[in-house]
Amino acid sequence: MNIIKVKDRHELDRRVPSMPWYIEKFINYKLPDLSPSSLLEYVRDYEIFLSWLLAEGLSTATVMNQVPLEDLERLHMDSVNNFRMFLATRKAQANGKTTINRKLSALRSLFHYLSQIAEDDNFYPLLKRNVMAKVEIKRAHKAKDSAAKLEGKLLQEDEIAEFIAYVKDGYEHDIATNKQALYAYELNKVRDACIVTLILNSGLRVSEVFNLNVDDIDMKLKLVHVYRKGKNDDTFKTPVYFRLDAIQAITDYLRIRSSRYKPAKKEKALFIAMANGKKEGERMTKRAIQELVIKYAKRFGKPYLSVHKLRHSFATDYYLQNDLYKTQEQLGHASPETTQIYAHLTDRTMSEAIDKRAES
Repeated sequence: MNIIKVKDRHELDRRVPSMPWYIEKFINYKLPDLSPSSLLEYVRDYEIFLSWLLAEGLSTATVMNQVPLEDLERLHMDSVNNFRMFLATRKAQANGKTTINRKLSALRSLFHYLSQIAEDDNFYPLLKRNVMAKVEIKRAHKAKDSAAKLEGKLLQEDEIAEFIAYVKDGYEHDIATNKQALYAYELNKVRDACIVTLILNSGLRVSEVFNLNVDDIDMKLKLVHVYRKGKNDDTFKTPVYFRLDAIQAITDYLRIRSSRYKPAKKEKALFIAMANGKKEGERMTKRAIQELVIKYAKRFGKPYLSVHKLRHSFATDYYLQNDLYKTQEQLGHASPETTQIYAHLTDRTMSEAIDKRAES
């Protein structure tokens, strides 16, 4: 099981006992099919919902794990709409349409299980009335809408190589007067360039980069083995190919990985960071990987770039040279609908390329 899943499984085991028995039953039912990370998101969503029920006086219970099934049966559509409004306007963290839909979808999965699958000792459904069956959840964004939001916020064609070159060398000139930043850059530039180059030549997610081990790399076949999002089989890693352009960056980093970061012999992580005051390097955190991309992007003049937008940049470029289904497989999308975004993104890219050809 990869590192994120192990951590999330521990957190899931810690939180589930605070849930009512029927939610624990649902989580156990879903364990073979969903990853611990997905189920942990479910539990967090149920915590918000149950806390809201208690705060609104819609439950006869006083604590979360004592909320009875009968309270769920008594809910009206007005209650569901009020909960939706609460999610959209709550002071602590207002949610967008996509997040609200995901939380409602989590509730609908629970209610469906309780009313259609789970049974009591007399073979009757645990939940006699399912108000969530009336709730229609529309997709908040279509591929075309998502593409429109990304337009102008990705690296295009030559900019991919330019950004990689900037991380390798250009950043140094912009921080020449900052000794502390210059020292940190000199220490980590080979590693950072490797991370950026690999993402822009493979389309890996930040979680996949974070989980990479040294023995996941196959330089001869130009691929890495990763645990893909949504796949709950922890015995199998998916091979993901990277372009030839990434080989030199990976080779340069592997050459200095041990000497520069001094990881313990048992440390398998590919990307290592040396924390202040420590003698041995450890696996980089997801946050550190995300922050290093943002750091270089700001100086490069593209402050909106992130790891995910680097992935989008690769995907758009890749789609121009391949078809939808090859792009879907490379990126690890469960559905071709998700990949359709690049069809819309490349419409404009293709028209601009034709204009450039005509001008030349």
